[in-house]
Amino acid sequence: MKKIIILCMACSLILLLSAANAEWDPRDSDRQQEERAVNDTINRLLTIDPSLKVYFDKAYAYAVFPTVGKGAFIAGVGYGRGWFFENGKPIGKASITQLSAGAQIGGEAYSEIIFFRDKDRSEDFKVGRYEAGAQASALAVTEGVGKAGTYSDGVAVFIMPKAGLMADLSISGQRFGFEPF
Repeated sequence: MKKIIILCMACSLILLLSAANAEWDPRDSDRQQEERAVNDTINRLLTIDPSLKVYFDKAYAYAVFPTVGKGAFIAGVGYGRGWFFENGKPIGKASITQLSAGAQIGGEAYSEIIFFRDKDRSEDFKVGRYEAGAQASALAVTEGVGKAGTYSDGVAVFIMPKAGLMADLSISGQRFGFEPF
């Protein structure tokens, strides 16, 4: 029975991590596919909560990850890719890798957007000095969540669940990568 559970979790993890690429259309160039996925994510976020527009307008920079896939059975892993914007203009690609350990099982896919209030936090992200750990908190996007105006240490993180089911009581950290266009 234990082997069956581990096998099912491994398959779930593979499927969820491949979901990070599910929005890409093979008929378009990679850049067109990425741009469409990023724009769709931003539009979904603003449809759910129009008050979040102030973040896009006032943040110095932001990173948009259309799909982050995460799977876990005691230890967990997640991955996603997206674009990084400064002053509202895309300047490069971003990646997110998440590792976790603790009481957890399942898999999920979600979108994540990280806003950086100032240039210093943006630079930290671009040179690899920004990591989100257990102290960082993400707000699930619901109507009116943007009115709270919550930045923590110059960073605001919003997630939009897409699919999956995860029972999770763990310690985790996220590491980010940046590559200019």
